[in-house]
Amino acid sequence: MRRRTGRLRAAAAAALFALGATFLAPPPTAAATAAHDSDDYCQGQCADILPPGATGNATLVQILGNKLFGTHPAHSTDQIAPYNALAGGYRSLTDATLTDFFNDASFGVPQDQVGSVTRPRSDVTITRDKKTGVPHIKGTTRYGTEYGAGYAAGQDRLWLMDLFRHIGRGELTSFAGGALANQGLEQQFWPSAPYTEADLQKQVDAIRNGNGARGQQAMADAQAYVDGINAYREQSKNGRYFPGEYVLTGHIDAITNAGEIQPFKLTDLIALASVVGGLFGNGGGGEVPSALALLSAQQKYGLEKGTKVWESFRERNDPEAVKTLHDGQSFPYAVKPARARGTALPDRGSVTAEPLVFDRTGAAASKSATPPRDPVRAPEKYRELEGLFKDGVLPKGSFDPTRRRGMSNALLVSGKHTASGHPVAVFGPQTGYFAPQLLMLQEIQGPGISARGASFAGVGMYVQLGRGQDYAWSATSAGQDITDTYAVDLCDPDGSAPTKDSTSYRYHGSCLPMEKLERTNSWKPTIADPTAAGSYRMQVFRTKYGIVTHRATIGGRPVAYTALRSTYRHEADSIIGFQMLNDPSYVHDARSFQQAAQHIGYAFNWFYADSRDIAYYNSGRNPVRNPDVDAALPVRAEPAYEWQGFDPATNTAAYTPPAQHPQSIDQDYYVSWNNKQAKDYDSAGFGNGSVHRANLLDDRVRALTKEGGVTRAALTRAMADAALTDLRGEDVLPELLRVLDSKPVADPALRTAVQQLDAWRKDGAQRRETTPGSHTYAHSDAVRLMDAWWPLMVKDVFRPGLGGDLYDALNANLAIDESPSAGHGPTGAHAGSAFQYGWWSYVDKDLRAVLGDRVQGPLAARYCGNGDLSACRDTLLTTLRQAGARTAAQVYPGDDNCKAGDQWCADAIVHRAVGGLTHDKMSWQNRPTYQQVVEFPAHR
Repeated sequence: MRRRTGRLRAAAAAALFALGATFLAPPPTAAATAAHDSDDYCQGQCADILPPGATGNATLVQILGNKLFGTHPAHSTDQIAPYNALAGGYRSLTDATLTDFFNDASFGVPQDQVGSVTRPRSDVTITRDKKTGVPHIKGTTRYGTEYGAGYAAGQDRLWLMDLFRHIGRGELTSFAGGALANQGLEQQFWPSAPYTEADLQKQVDAIRNGNGARGQQAMADAQAYVDGINAYREQSKNGRYFPGEYVLTGHIDAITNAGEIQPFKLTDLIALASVVGGLFGNGGGGEVPSALALLSAQQKYGLEKGTKVWESFRERNDPEAVKTLHDGQSFPYAVKPARARGTALPDRGSVTAEPLVFDRTGAAASKSATPPRDPVRAPEKYRELEGLFKDGVLPKGSFDPTRRRGMSNALLVSGKHTASGHPVAVFGPQTGYFAPQLLMLQEIQGPGISARGASFAGVGMYVQLGRGQDYAWSATSAGQDITDTYAVDLCDPDGSAPTKDSTSYRYHGSCLPMEKLERTNSWKPTIADPTAAGSYRMQVFRTKYGIVTHRATIGGRPVAYTALRSTYRHEADSIIGFQMLNDPSYVHDARSFQQAAQHIGYAFNWFYADSRDIAYYNSGRNPVRNPDVDAALPVRAEPAYEWQGFDPATNTAAYTPPAQHPQSIDQDYYVSWNNKQAKDYDSAGFGNGSVHRANLLDDRVRALTKEGGVTRAALTRAMADAALTDLRGEDVLPELLRVLDSKPVADPALRTAVQQLDAWRKDGAQRRETTPGSHTYAHSDAVRLMDAWWPLMVKDVFRPGLGGDLYDALNANLAIDESPSAGHGPTGAHAGSAFQYGWWSYVDKDLRAVLGDRVQGPLAARYCGNGDLSACRDTLLTTLRQAGARTAAQVYPGDDNCKAGDQWCADAIVHRAVGGLTHDKMSWQNRPTYQQVVEFPAHR
């Protein structure tokens, strides 16, 4: 990066003043008057936090200031410091000091804390507090209330909402530029939720017309919300205080103000909902790679033993798995049948992925790792902003809906075990870290609505995770199986023999044409994205059994594999449940909360706390399957194996009744970190075994509950302690050390390495700074050893016994590692969330078996040293020696954010820019992005 001279800085400063005359500030706000709400029963004992800050829009002047001087708009970064500080301050945390790390989440704003008041209409006010800038929307009419919510969303997230509606529609490159990351993002998202405009409108109409008065009210609320967004959109455009990214991406001319921010419409909300639901509320799918792993196992071991080996790695109902419902409750769902029928395994070597992209032109046709560029020169005064999005408007790897993203956690303790006698909860969604954040905080008060909390920008008609007058709720991604893979027989209408490329298929005896859905995108270079002009066409085929994902043969006959998701064509139906959660006349206790959650179709674990009870409910449109169908594998597309009551025209079916969903009221405690819900509620994917990151919570909360007298601070400390702990170090390293210590370690270097690892384990196996801000880990050598050792050790323990093909096939279903610095995990590097997906259970079960321990649900074979303790020890020592020889620069090779060898930085959380602003890094913590700490002392 070239040095900026003092002369350049002076010129830039002058440019800022010059631009200020063109890009005006928002209009002045009304006098500051507001007060606390009398319907708040939390009495100052509700707190929350959401980094980086409430403000998510930045004008062109502000973006330029950020790039030149590191300045930020007010309230765009003020939550980073308190959020970050918890990692170093949690050990001495008390109830009295919680507000050093969280904000008061009381309703309303005290008069002396009012920062601004905006009145976009006569029937609504938007009050922002001085400390955080969070919008508190209060309306006297329902329409005005929702209009205000939309207006506030426009104030805080206009560019972000616009970006994500285009992602949902598969139009990102046409909107933001042709950078490779943009191409990749729309190619990942659109095939999972491809719709025509008519499809989107049908979903709007179905919600309005198919849910009685609540459906009509929901769409009226949504329309008011859109009207509010559009009012701000138009006012900010005319007033020239709109987000500066619109200039940089060529939508508005910086000098003349010519151009347009396209109006929002109701169908945009469906597209936005498809992005949110696809990322965080989906479950199941992946049956094709699962089948390929099964075939590899059967090829290696033979049919019977190979199937047993595959089942043992699948861990679909592992008896040692940590469960949210830990009192033995059983909720059978998607269970393995005694004798499966209709399973549709492909012929070996016949599977090919369905092609997506066609007709590439210009830069899109380039084979280079960096596509050709044709830079657009910016006016001199903001030359520094050229190429701002050259690597994509979202960093590569920020999202991938095809990879499982188990995120969010929850800790709740019944009042029977707390100091006050009232329940305590610490919970929130773990949605990644972005600038601005995907979520936005708001309080909404109006007729039939009373809530404060977080909502995904663009679909924030209601608070989606937060608190009501005398209760709070939150969710974690559940991931149960609501997506199935069908094998449809291919055919040709003329009766000739079909091939794998055929575009017609058999349905109930007829040969039907597949429906072709297309999206053609083109772009040209802009100031922000210099990628040269190009275009391409995306194409998917839709059948009555879902979207075609692969082609194969079965017994030599050509088939297409399709993915059928129960929430497809129902992307926003969950709005009814959220409406209920915001309605104080509907939710008044734990049971009514569960009834509200039943109206949410996406796969989530919902948690609730008030002054009397804690509760849990698992939501989702769980289809009723033929009991002989194995939901873990592809199934034949025949009437006998369809979902019961299946109607392909509306993608509806019979769903398991609410009583069959995992649920509970007043268990002694609940924990969730995307783990198994309950006994017999079969896991939709690999990875729910004896070691799971939820063990980090369960062990701590169980101990607190047993001791009693739990406080908000104590439960927060448990969460924060788990957030810094290396799962491998706490729950697998003890067995590794037992194997190594089965004989004295003679080699001095290896003995030192073992001692370092053991000292780290005894000190909590954490990845924490020596002192806050030191950017150096305690036990840094041990942490480096574990990071280097784990992938080497797993490979040498399992690959020799499994063989290369099966090892790779299993790895395709479950990554080996997801440490904070392992950028190959489903969340990518610098994402915060870690230790969800990995081979921890496999190593744990295998080593315990080799050591002679009792293992429930063991692997079907022993792998480390082929089951011999001495040979296993040799493998561990050999790989530990290899790990010890790797330098810090080799273990942490560096990237765009970090120098090679910087261990702290390799773990650090980076707020991924979704616009023109960038923020400081935060120390690694494995905790929710938006987080509540609540204890209600009173009830209505």
